Amino acid sequence: MNRYSWWKYLILGIALVVGLLYTLPNFFGEAPAVQISSAKATVKVDSGMVPRIEAVLAKASLQADFVQFDSGSVKARFGDVDSQVKAKDAIAKALNPDAADPAYIVAYNLLSRSPTWLTKLRALPMYLGLDLRGGVHFLMQVDMKAALTKKADVFSGDIRVLLRDKNIRHAGISRDGNDVVVRFRDRAVLGQALPLLTDQVTDLQWTEAADGSEFKLTGTLKPEAIRRIQDAALKQNITTLHNRINSLGTNEPVIQQQGLDRVVVQLPGVQDTARAKDILGRTATLEVRLVNTSTEALEALRGAGPVPFGSERYLDRDGSPIIVFRQVILTGDNLTDAQPGFDGQNSSEPAVHLTLDSKGATIFRDVTRENINKRMAILLFEKNKGEVVTAPVIRGEIGGGRVQISGRMTTVEANDTALLLRSGALAAPMEIIEERMIGPSLGADNITKGFHSVAYGFAFIAVFMCGYYLLFGMFSTLALGFNLLLLVSVLSMMQVTLTLPGIAAIALTLGMAIDANVLINERVREELRNGSSPQAAISAGYERAFATILDSNITTLIAGLALLAFGSGFVRGFAVVHCLGILTSMFSAVMFSRGLVNLWYGRQKKLKSVSIGQVWKPAAAAGSTGDAASGSEPVAKA
Repeated sequence: MNRYSWWKYLILGIALVVGLLYTLPNFFGEAPAVQISSAKATVKVDSGMVPRIEAVLAKASLQADFVQFDSGSVKARFGDVDSQVKAKDAIAKALNPDAADPAYIVAYNLLSRSPTWLTKLRALPMYLGLDLRGGVHFLMQVDMKAALTKKADVFSGDIRVLLRDKNIRHAGISRDGNDVVVRFRDRAVLGQALPLLTDQVTDLQWTEAADGSEFKLTGTLKPEAIRRIQDAALKQNITTLHNRINSLGTNEPVIQQQGLDRVVVQLPGVQDTARAKDILGRTATLEVRLVNTSTEALEALRGAGPVPFGSERYLDRDGSPIIVFRQVILTGDNLTDAQPGFDGQNSSEPAVHLTLDSKGATIFRDVTRENINKRMAILLFEKNKGEVVTAPVIRGEIGGGRVQISGRMTTVEANDTALLLRSGALAAPMEIIEERMIGPSLGADNITKGFHSVAYGFAFIAVFMCGYYLLFGMFSTLALGFNLLLLVSVLSMMQVTLTLPGIAAIALTLGMAIDANVLINERVREELRNGSSPQAAISAGYERAFATILDSNITTLIAGLALLAFGSGFVRGFAVVHCLGILTSMFSAVMFSRGLVNLWYGRQKKLKSVSIGQVWKPAAAAGSTGDAASGSEPVAKA
């Protein structure tokens, strides 16, 4: 009646071993480390950096626990803080000869002390949130005005191409604030352009007016278009920040919208505010422009004259100056993919293959058709400083949205260029308006208090259960410990970020999980009061309590899923732990505790009593069931 099949005990054993393995890494703590990542978009960190770092450490007579490449950065772990400080200074001096223009970011970090064999099993500790690990918190504001201005520039270019395709002559297209102004010398031509622009450029509200001897159409952004552009700019900035920060190997960054034009960025474990700002400052803007090869531009390159009007001077990777037109042909918004490869005609020459969206493909086809044998520059703007990534020669019209960039490029440069182009661009500049740093000591204090709250709660529950339900209370306490073990292991396997609300959810889970065992124990007591034999009471107690336990947990799970679906930030973190705790408690309270009871009582054929505390019985039944439970049992009198 109360016996488990061998395969059920096997499942419980496997669950116990897996729980121990994946919970164990959380007890090893963290060790001081140094992290090396790229400080420039044109500098790449790969596995080839590992032997270089090892050589620097050997020269400085420093011994690292290990040096490894992980998630776009190289990390070296040390046994003490003194070695960490010396290693950082030695590595920074070796990698950045010019401190004013560093190519690499060398910063302090913390890494888990877990043994290598656990790491190979992918048994990793949980990530800790900003309130537990310490780190930096930024509140950034998106310059929505700049987003609208940038969009107005895009509209200007689109209108220029549209009018040219329809052979409609204009006297100039310019931007006035966020408005686009199109001038005409003939009112009849304006009459041809107005319906075309109204039909094709629907985000602008057009008005016509006379301007001296000329006529002009002024396009003003519609309110709904402004809202859409601002929403798109905010979402694109959040996506780009994710791409940039994740490429640097920062563990579990939090990047989320706050209000209409603000973004919250949290970087747990980062104690260097300057480094954090540098990470955020790496966000880049990509532009494609034509190279100015006029006589005036060549004289400006030789230093014999000024930069021509409507042009700008930039440097390429080799430090050579290039004069490009101000007009932007394409931006990163039009790029859908960029992959390294080789030239289609010369299979030994590295190249970058780009894929454009439909709008970008049309613009690129027209531009390349009209500028054969001219150079086209791809510029990357970082920290308000532009650099020419590559400036290939246009050999012919390029249509279909598939573009190849080649010429004077190594395989490594082709891979780097493709990575840069895929990373995306900010739709609008961002400014840090608030910054906070939570020190590691405060985070450690929060961890200690949270751990104590869970430990004390578990201890109080254990004392009560063992005192009130005796041996069954001991079984319930072991099941509760098994539940806690499973919950922590699942959180570790899922690499969930644990925060203070998450610890609160764990403490709450303990109280809710023991409720199932209370229902089971009371049901067993009730069966004993009704005259059932101990074995029958155990069986009926578990079977009849299950429906009540299932109903209560389902209703609680529905509330948790609602928090998970509609909550954000700390509320969502609480909900994740809460929902997982409900699922693990169902398994531990019902299956694990039943396994312990069956193991202890199941093989006793002539069981006379069970240790479940006082069983209060009606007076009439006292004599017949007096030996159903251990201990003296007072009889309830009428």
